[in-house]
Amino acid sequence: MSSDTAFIHGPAPGNPGWLTWNLEDDTRFNAVGLGPMIIRREGERSARVRLIDLETRHSNMHGNVHGGVTLAFIDVAMFATMFCVLGAEVTGSVTLDLHNQFIGAGRIGAPLDVVCEVMRETGRLVFLRGTAEQGDNLVSSFVGTLRKPSLR
Repeated sequence: MSSDTAFIHGPAPGNPGWLTWNLEDDTRFNAVGLGPMIIRREGERSARVRLIDLETRHSNMHGNVHGGVTLAFIDVAMFATMFCVLGAEVTGSVTLDLHNQFIGAGRIGAPLDVVCEVMRETGRLVFLRGTAEQGDNLVSSFVGTLRKPSLR
């Protein structure tokens, strides 16, 4: 567990090769709005973040994953990827922009993955891109920019 970042980030029980990505404070949005997440590094500048339990509370009126859930998960996954690839010093970063294109519907009952890549890092900014997917089903494609914390 990484207590200096307020995240529980260690081996994920029952998921070899994956690490947990959950807030220690389970009353905050990540836990309440999304649920348990795990992460694994994929290559030098990429990670795969998985939302494990998609339930009815995550659904829209059509019974698919609500677009707001997908967008919130993508936002969290960008931070998780940045942490995984660049290290804990990026904790406290903020989202500047997130551009998403929905391509297909996510299904309730199956894990949702975000595959995210750090495209470029400057002194204060990190540029990312990726996809949200369930198996072979592409749910969305996105690009985003995060601003790293100030050195105070």
